[in-house]
Amino acid sequence: MPELVCTGAQLKCSFGAAPATLTVLPLNRTISGMGAAATIMDHKPAVNIPPFGMCKAPTNPAVIAATSAASGVFTQAPCVPATSLPWAPPNPTVTVGGQPALHKDCKCMCQWAGVISISNPNSVRTQVG
Repeated sequence: MPELVCTGAQLKCSFGAAPATLTVLPLNRTISGMGAAATIMDHKPAVNIPPFGMCKAPTNPAVIAATSAASGVFTQAPCVPATSLPWAPPNPTVTVGGQPALHKDCKCMCQWAGVISISNPNSVRTQVG
């Protein structure tokens, strides 16, 4: 099992200009020495996943509009994550608050084609089983 992820984990988006920090609300959660443990359901924009600075996804309507306004010169736009699906792949053998735990190898897809990954899980390696 890869490392479990806790609040404060560092995230990166394939179309984002800057890293972001995962926020996990401590509601009914397991709290480790590193903070609240995350689940695959911690994918909500602005609640769990903050913006990644500027977005350069060519499918993002804001990038399309900014590029159009710049007479066709590619122009980035402020990132607004659009994550409607949980992190994947889940590991059903380890749960937190009844949900599959989020682990370092999970990815979350942004609606604008960005792939969000975990660059630092902010946890200690836990041996399960």
